[in-house]
Amino acid sequence: MSAEIFARDPLDPEIRRFVAALARAWAEYPAVESLPVAEKRRIAEIVRTPWRQGGPGMATTRETSLPTRHGPIRARIHRPAAGPEAQPALVYLHGGGWTMFSLDTHDRIMREFAARAAATVVGIDYALSPEVKFPHALEQVVDAVRELREGASDFGLDATRLAIGGDSAGANLSVATSLVLRDIGASQWLRGMLLIYGCYTPEISDAAASGFGAEGNLLTAAEMETFWVNYLERTSESLNPLASPMRADLAGLPPAFLVCAQCDVLAEQSIAFAAKLRAAGVPVDLVEYAGATHSFLEAVSISELADRAIADGAAWLSRLFE
Repeated sequence: MSAEIFARDPLDPEIRRFVAALARAWAEYPAVESLPVAEKRRIAEIVRTPWRQGGPGMATTRETSLPTRHGPIRARIHRPAAGPEAQPALVYLHGGGWTMFSLDTHDRIMREFAARAAATVVGIDYALSPEVKFPHALEQVVDAVRELREGASDFGLDATRLAIGGDSAGANLSVATSLVLRDIGASQWLRGMLLIYGCYTPEISDAAASGFGAEGNLLTAAEMETFWVNYLERTSESLNPLASPMRADLAGLPPAFLVCAQCDVLAEQSIAFAAKLRAAGVPVDLVEYAGATHSFLEAVSISELADRAIADGAAWLSRLFE
């Protein structure tokens, strides 16, 4: 991506309010970077609490567990409409650099997509790094998708209308899951991929690192480097296309909708990945949201821009499930 993206308009005013509020909340916990990862996670849950509250109500919300080769994992099933009819579903994977966040931090985002797309959203509570390493979380997600498809009637889902998606590291896992399913001859299991400001390679350009990846931004290049160290057992695993989907042969993947935040260190990755998907013959919609930063969908309670991005993604899902 050319450097001109970093010379455009600064943050949208409402997104700036969101970023400032997060900064003030984190400032209440000095020396947070020196804390153990478990304590950082606890604080992150507190800091993100105001942003997951409110939003649409669900007809039902069900907590359950799904079997995987690594043991059962927790799942949260948001069903926006009552009734016995089998509903299409989005399997949602939260972001956080494979290290942070949870079903709770992303609960409002999941409910927003459920309500607007008139589809069930199933959040998967995959195991976090560095306690587990690649491909542990990916294998959990693959097994969870298999269980949801094979047991669709038990969950009130239409097995022929499943999609996968997530933000940041969740987008990475969504693509990797789609690659695994394609390679085992199960590409028909997923109708599409909703990819929100995803990370698809550890490689970050100098322009991105010194621009929206510099210190003071919501997500920095240094933080991304730490997240990759947490996720991978060894640096050489970054060559594995299931860890770094930018390296993958993308032919045969399902259609994708990419949300790209202009003021994000990972913006260049969304743009490059969309181009690579198109070159592989995959139908792609890419929308770049000017003035948006990483994690901006969480600001939906105050931001028209976040509201529009969620509406765009939900409309794409609705068309996908027709």
